[in-house]
Amino acid sequence: MPQKTKDTPMMRQYFAVKNQYPDAFLFYRLGDFYEMFFDDAIKGAQLLELTLTTRNHSAENPIPMCGVPHRAAQNYIDILVDKGYKVAICEQMEDPKLAKGMVKREVIQLVTPGTTLEHGAEQAKSNNYLTALIQQGKQLGFAYADLSTGELKTSVLTTSDALINELTSLQTKETVVDDSVADQLRQQIKALGILVSEQNQVEAQAELSYLTQDLTVELQKQAVERLLMYITVTQKRSLAHLQKAVAYEPSYFLKLDHNSKYNLELMKSIRTGKKQGTLLWLLDETKTAMGGRLLKQWLDRPLIVKQDIETRQSKVAALLDHYFERRNLQEELVKVYDLERLAGRVAFGSVNGRDLIQLKTSLRQVPKIRYILSELDVKVFDAEVRQLDPVSDVADLIDQAIMEEPPLSVTDGGVIKDGYDAQLDKYRDAMNNGKKWIAELEAKERQVTGIKNLKIGFNRVFGYYIEVTKANLAQLPADRYERKQTLTNAERFSTPELKSHEALILEAESHSTQLEYQLFAKVRESVKGAIKRLQTLAKAIAAIDVLQSFAVVSEDYQFVRPTLTKSHDLNIEAGRHPVVEKVMGNQTYVPNDVVMAPEQTVMLITGPNMSGKSTYMRQLALTVIMAQMGCFVPAKRAKLPIFDQIFTRIGATDDLISGQSTFMVEMQEANNALQHATANSLVLFDEIGRGTATYDGMALAQAIIEFVHNHIHAKTLFSTHYHELTALDQELTGLRNVHVGATEQNGELVFLHKVEAGAADKSYGVHVAKLAGMPSELLKRADQILTSLESQTSTVTTTATPQVPVTDTEPVAPTVAEPTPAEPEPAASDVDEQLSLFAEPAQADKKETAVLQQLRNLNLMAMTPMDVMNQLYKWQQKLSKK
Repeated sequence: MPQKTKDTPMMRQYFAVKNQYPDAFLFYRLGDFYEMFFDDAIKGAQLLELTLTTRNHSAENPIPMCGVPHRAAQNYIDILVDKGYKVAICEQMEDPKLAKGMVKREVIQLVTPGTTLEHGAEQAKSNNYLTALIQQGKQLGFAYADLSTGELKTSVLTTSDALINELTSLQTKETVVDDSVADQLRQQIKALGILVSEQNQVEAQAELSYLTQDLTVELQKQAVERLLMYITVTQKRSLAHLQKAVAYEPSYFLKLDHNSKYNLELMKSIRTGKKQGTLLWLLDETKTAMGGRLLKQWLDRPLIVKQDIETRQSKVAALLDHYFERRNLQEELVKVYDLERLAGRVAFGSVNGRDLIQLKTSLRQVPKIRYILSELDVKVFDAEVRQLDPVSDVADLIDQAIMEEPPLSVTDGGVIKDGYDAQLDKYRDAMNNGKKWIAELEAKERQVTGIKNLKIGFNRVFGYYIEVTKANLAQLPADRYERKQTLTNAERFSTPELKSHEALILEAESHSTQLEYQLFAKVRESVKGAIKRLQTLAKAIAAIDVLQSFAVVSEDYQFVRPTLTKSHDLNIEAGRHPVVEKVMGNQTYVPNDVVMAPEQTVMLITGPNMSGKSTYMRQLALTVIMAQMGCFVPAKRAKLPIFDQIFTRIGATDDLISGQSTFMVEMQEANNALQHATANSLVLFDEIGRGTATYDGMALAQAIIEFVHNHIHAKTLFSTHYHELTALDQELTGLRNVHVGATEQNGELVFLHKVEAGAADKSYGVHVAKLAGMPSELLKRADQILTSLESQTSTVTTTATPQVPVTDTEPVAPTVAEPTPAEPEPAASDVDEQLSLFAEPAQADKKETAVLQQLRNLNLMAMTPMDVMNQLYKWQQKLSKK
C-alpha cells in the first residue's frame, strides 16, 4: 500500500514550521541541502531555475521538491529577496548522528527585502532601509533602520504625500505595518513596489529599551518599537549595534518631493535609471563605502540653517586650500574599510577572521588621518579630530590574536596566531609532531617489511591506517598487524604503535579546533564591546570623506563658494549645469547668469524648443541643492538665498497605470507647488498648459503666474511658448521677461544657448521641425500656412488688456481675448478664399495629400518620441520615392 508521505514525522515537522511562516519560502535543512517542498518548490524552481523533482515517487501523492547546496544557499536567498520575497532558514539544531529520533530543527533567521545583510560591491555605497508605520487618525508614526549599519530614525508625518516622499527617498523595499494602517494607505505603498509586512504583536523588550529613551513623542516611540519587534522576530540574534533612535523633522531640511528628485535626476537618470548622468555621479569622489552612503543622505536632505551650511563650506575651503594634505588624506581613506557594516557583523556574530583584519587595517589609518587634519592651519576640523578615536585596544587585540591571512571559515582552524594561547600551541605542537611521527613510521614500516608502496593514510571513518596491496600481504609480520578494512586490491591495517599515536593526534586536532573557535569568540566579544566607539568613528570618517569629495569636484570643475543671504536676492554670474558640463566639456557649455532682485518673484522664459530653457531651469535648482549641501557651485560668482523647498514641473509624463493623462499629471504637480510653496521656495514650471487647448492652456498659465506673483511670492522660473504672456511684465511688477537666444543664418536655425533680457520675437517652431528631419514638402507647406496666419493675425484686433484681478474666491479669466473680426462678416465667396489650416496646396500629388491627411489624424499626445520619429521616417521615405 502506498505510503502517505504527508503523515511522516519529517513532514509533520515541516508543516509545523511552515505554518509559522506562510508568506516565506522555507529553506528546510536536510543534510548538505536546503530543501523546498510543495508550492515553495514549484515556485522556487521557476524563480531559481532549479530542477523540480518529487519526494517518494512511489507514494500515493508524491511531494514536489527542489533543493540547493547549503554552502551555496546565500546566492539563492539573495535572488529571492531581490525579487521581493522572504526566506525562512530552517536549520538542524543537533548532529543527525547523535539525534534520538527526529532531528530537531528551527528557523534561525527570516531574511526579508528590508533586513538582508549581504551586500555586494555595487551596493556598498547604498543603504538598505527597513521602514515601519503606525496610524493614529491623520498622524503617521514613521521609523526606519538600516540593519547592516545600525542607523535608526523616526518622525511623525501628517499626510500620505509626506509618507510617499519619505519611502521613495529612502528607496525602501519593505514597510512594516499593523492593524492601525488603513487599506488605502497600504495599497499606495504596494503600488510603489514595496513589500508590506504585518507586525501586530509588540512585546516589552527590556534589553532594547535604551534605544527609545531619548524619544519624547509617543507616536515616534511606538513606531520604533514596532520596527524593533519585527527585527527581533525575524533576525533572532543580537542587535547590539543598533544606535539610539533619533527623531527628525523633514521640515528641518530642504524639501524636495519625489517628482522633483526624479525630474532633476539627483540620483537616477530618467533615461537609464542608473547613477551615471546624475548629480550624485558628478559629486561622488568618496573613497569609502561609509562616505558614499553619507553623500546620498546629504543629497537627499540638504540643509536650511545658514550656520550649518557655512560650517561645511569652511571645511571644503580648507581642503581646497591644502592640496597636498588632501591627497595624503585620500590615500589613507582608501585603506579604510566599511566600519559601520563590520560593526554590524560583529554584533550579529557573523564576522570572520578576514573581517577582523579589515577592521584592524582601518583602525591603523586613524592616527594618520588625525595627524593630517590637525596639521591644517585652520581649526575647522577640530570636532572631527576629537571623534577620530583609533580604538587602539581593539586594533592591538586583533593584531595579537588573528592571523594576517585567515581562512574564510572560523571553524576550519588557522585563525588564531601562534603564541596567543599556550594550550592551543601545545595542541598544534602535538599535531605537527604527530604528523611528523606518522611520516617517520611510514618510512620505518617500508624498511622493516620491504614493501616499497606501503603507505599510511587517514579518513574520518577509520582514522589512521596502513595500506598494503594484496600482492604484498605475505610480507607482513602476522603478530603486529590488525586488519581494519578490506578493499578490492588492498587491505588496511593498524598496529598498537599507530593506535596510540592516532589517539593523541585526533585528540589534539579535535581540541585544537574547539579551543580555537572559543578563543575567536572571545576576541569577537571584546570587539563587540567597542561597537559604539566604532560607530562614532565611522560617522566622523564618513563626513570627512564627503567633504574631501566636495573639495575634489570643486577644484576639478572650478566651482566657487556661494554667498548665502537672508534677503531674497539671487545673483548667479556665469552659472552652469554641472552634469551637462561634465558630459559636454567646459569648452562647449555656454554659461548663463541668473539674476533676480529681492522684489522679483517671476522670471518668464521664452525661446524655441531645444534651445536650453529646461537646462537653464534645472541648473538653478542643482546649484541651490549643491549650495545647501555645503558644496561649492558651478558659477563664476554666486549669491543665493536659503530656500525651504524646491518644486518642479519639468517634462511631460503620463501616469498610464492609474489612467492619468499628461495634462492631469501636469496639473497635479503644479497644484502641489501652489498648495505648499512659500515665499522662501523655488518653483520651476516648464510649459504649463501645453497639454490642453490653446486658450485653455494660456488661461491656466497666466492664472498660475498671477497666483504665484500675487499670493505666494516664491522665486519662480516659468518657461512658455505662449508669447502673449510676455505682456504680463506691464502688469506684474515682480515679473521679468528673458529669452534663450536663437538666430537664423542662411535660412537655418542656430541656437545660441544664451539667456538674454526681454521676450523672444518668435518661436521658430518650423525650424525645429526641420532639425527633426521632417519632409521638405511638409515644411514648405507649413511655411505657407505660417505666413498666411501671421498675415491674417495682423488684420484682426487682439487685446492684452484689461487684466482680471485674481481673488481667493473667483476664477481667473485669460487676458488674451480670442481674435474678433475687424470688418463685417465676409461673404461666402470670401470665406472660400480664407486659408484652411490643412488645405492642400494647388496641384498636390497623391502622396503629399496622403501624408497631409495622416498628419491631420495624428494624435501626438498618445505617441512616444520614438513613435513620432518612426512616423516621420516613413513619410520621408514615401515622399522621396519618385
